[in-house]
Amino acid sequence: MVARVRQRLAEAVAGRHVLAIQDTSEINYESKRGRKRGLGTVGNGSDVGLFIHPVLAIDAETGDCLGLADVQVWRRLKKKAANYRQQPIEEKESYRWLKGPERAKWGFAKAAMVTVIDDREGDIYEKWARLPDRRTHLLTRACRDRAITGGGTLFATMAALPERHRFTLALPTRPGRRQARQALLSLRFAKLCISRPRPCSDPNAPAQIELSAVDVRELNPPAGEEPVHWRLLTTHDVENIEQALTVIGWYRQRWHVEQLFRTVKRQGLDLEESVFADGEALEKLAVVALIAACQTMQLVLARASSSHSQPASHVFDDRELQVLAALQARLRGRTVKQQNPYPPGSLAWAAWSIARLGGWTGYGSDKSTGPITMRDGLERFRAIVQGYFLNEDLCPS
Repeated sequence: MVARVRQRLAEAVAGRHVLAIQDTSEINYESKRGRKRGLGTVGNGSDVGLFIHPVLAIDAETGDCLGLADVQVWRRLKKKAANYRQQPIEEKESYRWLKGPERAKWGFAKAAMVTVIDDREGDIYEKWARLPDRRTHLLTRACRDRAITGGGTLFATMAALPERHRFTLALPTRPGRRQARQALLSLRFAKLCISRPRPCSDPNAPAQIELSAVDVRELNPPAGEEPVHWRLLTTHDVENIEQALTVIGWYRQRWHVEQLFRTVKRQGLDLEESVFADGEALEKLAVVALIAACQTMQLVLARASSSHSQPASHVFDDRELQVLAALQARLRGRTVKQQNPYPPGSLAWAAWSIARLGGWTGYGSDKSTGPITMRDGLERFRAIVQGYFLNEDLCPS
């Protein structure tokens, strides 16, 4: 399933700078423990469930969601070994942060450039040592206060850098975590050399690695709000303010993978409510759900894009596009406002159609074109496609 999706992605990324955004989330089935079997434990060490780790491809210039480059799904069936820190990285769960991008590289073969983006869990020295190449870069939020070559530590060194710029950023609401606000941010950046840590398991890793460090810190946050503070490390050159702001913009695209997880869970497919009982079957279902959630996200984002240049073939095959075209007369309303306004064959054109199948009225005042509407529309569309070609096969003209 993933190989087929990756094959379609290979054409979508051609000539683009692609942000390969990876992250891990848990699928928690504790509330249904009595009806499940063969599951492992999740993050708290006691609830049952499994883990998912996708690599999502985003166009760095347009923000278009291009598709899934890789998916890892696993059950944690045993505890960490006593010598966990001494084990090779290939034997650790954290190897997923290297394995995902490496497996995804086939799908990115035609891309002009790839930047792998992850949050603090992905700050792994072996990753810095192995993944970068001529057109593959890394951008990670620092987790470890590493030793700096020549003396000192990473966090103190970044804090002592001279301020280079101040700018404002609109921060969206994160329920239970922060309120929406305009944040005033301070910017610092420099080239730094991090030293190989003692626990590094790769004997071939270099003694030091030069990276660009970008420090973003909120000034005067509202009372009771935790200030924004991002310590970013990247293999990209950051030598001026414009480059630093570009890197920050790329890092902020991480919200796409968070939206993917929300779509897999309660905001869309509600995977944690599955009635499947067997752990192996639930792993396969998780892969199907991630693929479907990604397609749902692509449709939601397509209509919000300013260019509407992404083709529908990034999501639909030729047979499905044939059915979409045939449905247009039925989906259009009587008024001008209920006509499909997007270029035929574009993903936005397809998204308008799927939203109509999902119950959207077609009017701009009707805002119900989110993940749930797209999910419902996709389910109905797949059924129509099956019926369309079943009729064609059984009743040829």
